Amino acid sequence: MLEKNNCLLEKPELFKTGEILFWEDEYISRQLLNAHLNPSIDSASRKIDFIEKSVEWIFKIASPLTNPLLLDLGCGPGLYAEKFSQLGYDVTGIDISKNSIKYAKNSALSKNLNINYLVCDYLKLNYKNSFDLATLIYCDYGALSDLNRKLLLEKIYLALKPKGRLLFDVFSTRKFHYFSENKTWNVFKNNGFWSPHKYLELIARYKYPNYITLEHYTIITNKNTKSYYVWNSHFNRETLIKECRDAGFNILDIYGNVAGEKYTENSNTIAILLEKPL
Repeated sequence: MLEKNNCLLEKPELFKTGEILFWEDEYISRQLLNAHLNPSIDSASRKIDFIEKSVEWIFKIASPLTNPLLLDLGCGPGLYAEKFSQLGYDVTGIDISKNSIKYAKNSALSKNLNINYLVCDYLKLNYKNSFDLATLIYCDYGALSDLNRKLLLEKIYLALKPKGRLLFDVFSTRKFHYFSENKTWNVFKNNGFWSPHKYLELIARYKYPNYITLEHYTIITNKNTKSYYVWNSHFNRETLIKECRDAGFNILDIYGNVAGEKYTENSNTIAILLEKPL
C-alpha cells in the first residue's frame, strides 16, 4: 500500500491514461453532462452567449448553402449541433459519452430537429468524402497525444469531401505560461464531482516539454483509489500550421477563437480553418 501511495506522488509518464476514463463511469458521466448544461460555467462547454456568437460567425464563413453537411465532433449534449441545425445545416453529431448523446437525442426530438447523433470515438471515424464541414470545438484536439492527433486529422481528412472545411481550436502557448505547477487536496463529504460518496481528492499539476500540461486527479474513497488524467498540448501558430499541413490540409486562416476574433500573441486560444484540396 505504501509503495502504491508513493507512486501517486510521482510525475506520470507523458500521456499516461487511467484504467477508467471519465465517460466510462456512470456517475462522472452524469456530472460531466451537468457541467455541459450549466450556463454559468464554461468548464465543459462554453457559455451560451459565446456559442451563439460562434455559430453566427461559422454561418458567415461556411454557409449551409455551400457547406450543407456538417460533422460536429465531440458534440456533447448538442449545444452547437442544435443551433447549426436551426440555421439549415444537415448535422451529424458524434460524442463518446452515452449520457450526452442520449440527452442530445431527446432534446432534438423535443425541438423537432432532425440531427443524426452517434455514440462514437472520433478516433475510429469511418467516413469517406461525406461532409462539407467539420467542427471540433473547445480545444479537444490538444487533449490527444501527438500520435492520436495525427490519426484524428487523417480520419477527418477522409471524412471530408474535396474542398471540405475543418474548423477547430487549441490552447495557445501563452496559456501554457500561465499554468502553475502545484499540488493540492480537498475532502468532499458527498455528491462531489468524482463520487457520490465521501472522498479525498489529490490534484497534481505538471508541466512537460513541448508546451504540454497535466492535471492529475487522484480520488481516494473507503473502497478504492482511482486516477484521472487531463492532458493539454498548447500550440503557437507555427506548430499548429505544421501539423495541419503535414496531414494534407490547406490553411485558409488563423483566428483568436472559434467566434472569429483576430489572433494576437495575447490570445489564450488559436482557431484554425482548413480545407481539403481537390
